[in-house]
Amino acid sequence: MEWFIWLLLILGGLLFLLGTGLPVAFSFLVLNLICVYVLWGGMAGLVMLVYSVYTSVATFTLVPVLFFILMGEVLFQSGVALNAVDVVEMWLGRVPGRLCLVSIGAATLFSSLSGSSMGTTALLGTTLLPEMRRRGYNDSLAIGTCMSGGLAMIIPPSALAILLASISQISVGAVLIGGLIPGLILAVLYIIYILGRCFLNPTLAPSYEIVSAPLKEKLIFSFKYTFPMAMLIFIVVGLIFLGIATPTESSGLGALAAFFLALKSKKLNWSTIKKSVRGTLHITVMMFTIVTGSVAFSQVMAYSGATAGLVEFASSLPIPSILLLALMQLVMMGFGTFMEPVAIMMVSMPIFMPIVKSLGFSEIWFALITLITMEISMKTPPFGFLLFVMRGILPSEIRMIDIYKATFPFVILDMIGIAIIMIFPSTATILPNLMIMK
Repeated sequence: MEWFIWLLLILGGLLFLLGTGLPVAFSFLVLNLICVYVLWGGMAGLVMLVYSVYTSVATFTLVPVLFFILMGEVLFQSGVALNAVDVVEMWLGRVPGRLCLVSIGAATLFSSLSGSSMGTTALLGTTLLPEMRRRGYNDSLAIGTCMSGGLAMIIPPSALAILLASISQISVGAVLIGGLIPGLILAVLYIIYILGRCFLNPTLAPSYEIVSAPLKEKLIFSFKYTFPMAMLIFIVVGLIFLGIATPTESSGLGALAAFFLALKSKKLNWSTIKKSVRGTLHITVMMFTIVTGSVAFSQVMAYSGATAGLVEFASSLPIPSILLLALMQLVMMGFGTFMEPVAIMMVSMPIFMPIVKSLGFSEIWFALITLITMEISMKTPPFGFLLFVMRGILPSEIRMIDIYKATFPFVILDMIGIAIIMIFPSTATILPNLMIMK
């Protein structure tokens, strides 16, 4: 059977199963069972599938997922990181749209302390959004800035980045470190947009009287509340970059440091531990189950000849290679309108990554562009997860269409960010290239 027929059958079967409402992990499991039975020789193939499933998760590569999620859960459940937000606001003074800028700053900070975009968005929505609305900020601008919690998918430590690296079989440490500059580029784009809009239309973010703190007090509070966070970020990111620790070792140290900070702040209790462990187990088991399906799916695609045929076909297309990569991102954005990011990666990476390799592009660079695309998919209607997180926070008088409108400018900014990184690939590769590999 021709490779393109296998490709249509496999992808068509997968989309059909997803369309029935079957969970992503089980959709991949059913498809893999059928394909393996047909392609790998009946029961013998199913035995090989069991071995493949076991080896896909019995690896230290995935251990950082658990520890990074645990670190974020402890920091969020204990509320240790919230004091750092007050420090950011203290330094901003009378800058136009200061609360929106605090939201972007907090999103960047929390993203570097947690791998959860939904958790970061929920935290911003529950802590800063009510204050912005009380101060008379434009609802659309306030909601849009709180959606910047999606930066947690890009800025290390990102659980999704680890998952993407594992699925694509590339360096976890390089993808984690490489996300730092692209994430900061997006944050700067958000800040420029907010400042520009507030300068052109000051009524969007009315000014209000603030109590000015003396420089000494600012420095004391900065040292007290932001220095511990900075040390935690160094443990997570700096040790990997310097080659002192592997991502696995760094994630374990980060989780231990998060418990220590919560204990030092007298916010570590049995309830916090129980909620943190429960949340960690829930997310980790879901991710690991999806990884098992993804690895088997990649093997089915390769064995059927669909991967090799598609690589050869894509390489022979009479279009610029960079345009082909842009089309890949558009396809994944299209998937994002009805699929979750992990499912998109599971479907697309086994197909796209071999093409990227054959075209001679950096796999790390492509992976980071893909992470931004996944961040966009979390904010695009009708099924963007962050949209539903925000819907659950906002009062009933704000409609879902209002959330869509609030998010739209930030989706455009994300696309501009992708364009910048595609035009200047070094923005994504410079830090991985400087890394000291352990």
